[in-house]
Amino acid sequence: MSHSHTVTSIVTYFTICLFGLVIAFPASTSATEIDLERPGDREFIRDLAGLLDENSKEKIRKLCDSLLTDKATPIIVITIESMAKHGGEGMRIETFATLLFDQWGIGQPTLGEQEWNTGILLLVARDDRKARIELGAGWGRREDALCRQIMDDHIIFHFKQGQFSEGIVAGVEALDKMGRKLELPTRPRPWWHYAVVVGAIGLTIFTIVSLIRRGASGWAWIFWGVVFAIIGSILYQMLSNRGKGSSGGFSGGSFGGGFSGGGGATGSW
Repeated sequence: MSHSHTVTSIVTYFTICLFGLVIAFPASTSATEIDLERPGDREFIRDLAGLLDENSKEKIRKLCDSLLTDKATPIIVITIESMAKHGGEGMRIETFATLLFDQWGIGQPTLGEQEWNTGILLLVARDDRKARIELGAGWGRREDALCRQIMDDHIIFHFKQGQFSEGIVAGVEALDKMGRKLELPTRPRPWWHYAVVVGAIGLTIFTIVSLIRRGASGWAWIFWGVVFAIIGSILYQMLSNRGKGSSGGFSGGSFGGGFSGGGGATGSW
């Protein structure tokens, strides 16, 4: 066999291999689809792992419906037995959540002429002992630290005690606050936190009484003035927040072609 013929054969062989790879690669990536049916437009929940009781589901739906109406921001809660059962065998939960988010098109990419894409996915894989908050691209990476706090303090905190309903509800409540740009709710505190608070209050009262007995009654008026100022400030904030909201509200559904931006947080227990 001549040298030129050998070179031609080798080139032909590698050309065929390369062509086969080009054809096979898009076919394999396009075949990656999560085997999960999405909830209805304002259903918000698919509890396939059976982690939520009916009261929790009702509370979650009310919170999610209100946030979607007020802020055009859907929160979708999905619980599954395992990722492997739905086409994600060997897959990281971050990848699974991103694929599912994009496959369902969670959220609205635009609202009017404004870029939006503020959808939120809360995914819990029971047997994998993994949870993921996945954010739409409109969030960027600005809220990753906040999502980490929500995951650790409000979701995984309960999961480690076997309280799945409580953890998911607490997570949705915190995500609702994040969607409204409000301060997160505080997580449950151990008993000794309350003991410290009671001790601090007792010490304050003792100090005030001592000051009054020594004739420095002006300190008591300053103290109560500060207390009433704080109470007034809290009431003002509550009334202001209650008055906030969109005029008319968003009447669409949870799925409008939104896509993930890769932001969020992962937790395990």
